[in-house]
Amino acid sequence: MIRPRACVATGVAAGMAEHLGWPVTVVRLAFAATSLAAGAGLLLYVWLWALTPWAPGDERPTRRAPVAWLLVVASTLSLLGAWVVSAWVLDGDEGGLRWWFGAVLAGVGLAVASGAWAGFVDRPDPERGPRHELAIRLSATALLAITAVALVFGDVAHEYPVPTFAAALAAVLGIGLVYAPTLVTAWRDLADERTKRIREEQRSEIAAHLHDSVLQTLALIQNRAGASSEVARIARAQERELRDWLFDGDTPADSDLGTDLRDFAAALEIDYPVTIDVVVVGESRERASGEVAAAAREAMLNAARHAGGEVSVYVESSPETVEVFVRDRGEGFELGDVPGDRLGVRQSIIGRMRRAGGSGEVRRGAGGIGTEVRLRFPAERLGAEAGRG
Repeated sequence: MIRPRACVATGVAAGMAEHLGWPVTVVRLAFAATSLAAGAGLLLYVWLWALTPWAPGDERPTRRAPVAWLLVVASTLSLLGAWVVSAWVLDGDEGGLRWWFGAVLAGVGLAVASGAWAGFVDRPDPERGPRHELAIRLSATALLAITAVALVFGDVAHEYPVPTFAAALAAVLGIGLVYAPTLVTAWRDLADERTKRIREEQRSEIAAHLHDSVLQTLALIQNRAGASSEVARIARAQERELRDWLFDGDTPADSDLGTDLRDFAAALEIDYPVTIDVVVVGESRERASGEVAAAAREAMLNAARHAGGEVSVYVESSPETVEVFVRDRGEGFELGDVPGDRLGVRQSIIGRMRRAGGSGEVRRGAGGIGTEVRLRFPAERLGAEAGRG
C-alpha cells in the first residue's frame, strides 16, 4: 500500500482504496464508522498515516484540503461551545462543568494541532509554505490569547477558580506549543549544520593526511614509471579518483561537457597508454549528451588509440560559442590521406558537427607535430538543444 502524492489531506483513504480496489468514499465511511467504536478507526488511520510510504516520485506531496484552517475553525467552534456551556456551569451544574472544561481543552488542543500541521506538514507543500504557516500561527495565537484573557476575567473564574486557572494555563501553554515546530525545525537545522561541519573537518584531516602520503606516492610512481606505462596509467587513474572523492565531497557531478570529458579521459587512461589533461574555461552550457560532447569523445578516443602519450583537451565557452580543442603529439596525419571507407573522423566528428549546426576541423598540430581537432558550436544552437532537452 502506498499513498498518492496528490491527495485531499493525508492520502491514507485513497491509498487503501487503491490497494483494496474499493471506492474511496466507502473507505472513508468505514474509517468514520469504526472511529465510533472506541476510536479504533481513528487509531488505525493515524497508524497508517505514520507508516505508509508515499508513491515513488520526486515531486513534493500536495494536499487539496486546507487542514490547518479547518483545525482553526474547529478550535473556534469548540471554544465558542465552551462559552455556551458556561451558562450551565454558573448554574451549579457539575456535569456542565465537565463539558465546559473538556470543550476548552479540546479547543486548545485543536489550535495547537493547527500550528503543528502548518509547521510540519504544510510548510514543505509548494502550494502553501512559510506565509501560510505564519498566518495559521498568528490566528491560533490570537484565538488562544483571547481565550486565556476571557477565562481569567470571566464570570466562571469567580465560581470555579481552580478549573478556570487550569484551563487558562492550558491556553497559555498552547501558545507556546503553537510555535514548537519552529523550534524543532531550528534544532534540526542546527544539528544538520553541526554534523556537516564535523564531516567537513574530518574530510579535511583525511585529505591532508592522504595528500602528504598516498597522493605523493602515486605521483612518484607516475614519474618513475613513465607517462605511457601501464603502472603509471593505473596510478594516475587512482590519483584522479582519490582527488575527486577528497575535493568534490558529496556534491554530485553536473552532467555538463567538462565533467563528461574528464570522466571519459579517466576511462581512456586505463584502457590506453595515454595521459589526458582536460582544461575548461568559462561556464560550460553544453550538455553531456549533446553533439559537441559526442564529437569530442570520438576525437579523444582517436588520439588515445592512434597517438597515445600526452593529449590535451581544451574547452572554452563564451556567450557566442563553445569550442573544444583536442591535441595530441603523435605522428599526425592529413585528412585527405585517409581512405574514403574510413568514416570515423569524417562522419563521427566533422559530419556530426555539421549536421548539428556547428563545425569541425582536423589539422596538423603546432609546428607540424601531432594532430589538432577543433570543434565549434554556436551559442544559439546550445539554447535550442537545451529547450528540446
